[in-house]
This record gives sequence, structure tokens and C-alpha cells, in this order.
Amino acid sequence: MKIPRDISGDSLVKALCKSWGYRQIHQVGSHVILETESPSHQRMSIPSHKSLRIGTINSILRAVANHKGVNKNKIIETL
Repeated sequence: MKIPRDISGDSLVKALCKSWGYRQIHQVGSHVILETESPSHQRMSIPSHKSLRIGTINSILRAVANHKGVNKNKIIETL
């Protein structure tokens, strides 16, 4: 499955919070800090830009997929 090319940082944050158990901790400048405790502790920073670069999206999705133990395509389906 192809990675969406027109996704904003805010919509990525909403999708991760709604479907993957992350919660927004705080915001530092233009970056939103997300955190999860399931299956273990993970904290990540997501740029709150209008459109994210494809490499940035890919890196975030890969980190979430590795942490949650799922395929990256499962995460893409929820965006």
C-alpha cells in the first residue's frame, strides 16, 4: 500500500491517538509530543506542519509499526 502524500501533521496525530493508543502530551514549538504505554513506553515527536514530507511520514509509520508489532500497511489503512 502506498503512503499518502498529502497528510498533515495534525491529521497524523489524530489518527495515531484514535486508532493506536497514543495520547498527546504537549507541544514544543511546531512539534507535537505523543506518548504510549502499550505494549511498552514510547515517546515520539510529530511536526505539526500542513504537509509532511514522505520520508518523515515513512519514518513515523515505521517507528509505530515496529513498536506495536504490526505491518506498516495496517497503520496506513487507519489514516
